[in-house]
Amino acid sequence: MSINKNYAVFGLGRYGRAVAKELVDNGAEVIVVDSDSKTVEEFSGDFPICKCADVTEQEAIKRLGISNIDVVVIAITNSFETSVMATMLCKEAGVKQVIVKSSDELHRTILEKVGADMVVLPEKESGTRLAKNILSSGFIDIADISENISILELDIRKDWIGKSLRELELRKMHEINVIALTDRNGVSTTAQPDDIISEGMKVIVVADKNKIKKIK
Repeated sequence: MSINKNYAVFGLGRYGRAVAKELVDNGAEVIVVDSDSKTVEEFSGDFPICKCADVTEQEAIKRLGISNIDVVVIAITNSFETSVMATMLCKEAGVKQVIVKSSDELHRTILEKVGADMVVLPEKESGTRLAKNILSSGFIDIADISENISILELDIRKDWIGKSLRELELRKMHEINVIALTDRNGVSTTAQPDDIISEGMKVIVVADKNKIKKIK
């Protein structure tokens, strides 16, 4: 699990609390932030680091030390504008991965355009499940096929860079089937055995989640 990373969760609604609780329960260091002082006071006993701040203000982002955070989950329920501004400020601060809760597909498109690395729809992705995916460090669960088998977006290992899919023998070595490759130019759904893995790529695979967790 990726408990060696630092996390922040913006928003102490039901979804944000579920994400933060799962992270904390797994030993992760988490800063939980909400703009409502009464809410922060109510849940301060549940989270070691619980702050009251307006995350649409650049100075507040600086005071919270967000530039040192690896993953920020923005789970603000009452203001889309706040989510947009917080996303922009987090990316400007240098946060590597900003994950934002969205209410619909239109908002998803806008959030992606302003820098969100991942946008989740609550009805499709529970807070607890999102936290489990974050902690898995290496894959994002895209869709379940059965209880254990899923379509996953998988981070590449450093020792894969420069090698072809044929050389890696991922099906033989790790029991995973590559169905697509992604890079900064988009998604290629015609992955071929001689395709070379390069830095910054990810692979989309069909695999058993329990087995893929062993890939480091």
